[in-house]
Amino acid sequence: MDLKLTQREVAEKLSVDKTTIQFWENNRAKPSLSLIPKIIGFLGYNPFETLSNSLREQIKAFRQVHGLSQKRLAKLLRIDPTTVGSWERGENRPTKRNLDNLLSFLSSHPSSSTRPEE
Repeated sequence: MDLKLTQREVAEKLSVDKTTIQFWENNRAKPSLSLIPKIIGFLGYNPFETLSNSLREQIKAFRQVHGLSQKRLAKLLRIDPTTVGSWERGENRPTKRNLDNLLSFLSSHPSSSTRPEE
């Protein structure tokens, strides 16, 4: 996608420094979690999407799109924050009850309804 914008113009639209854009483009830094929803909105697509359909990657992708930390998602699901981390790392799988709760939560929160963490 070529928007024909300078790094400075992109930086202004995302409320970051021009150097930040340069670091992202050169893979010297990654956007903060709180900026990911703004970047997706600006581009009109999710450049962070993975091709995998694994549950662990779906959970992480959902968090990124919504600007949620593991801790915030855990709070919304009423589970321990370390549980979300262990799911994303593939160390544990959700219990049937937690899986049902998680899938229900994910399907009921389209990208526009969950606000990013402050």
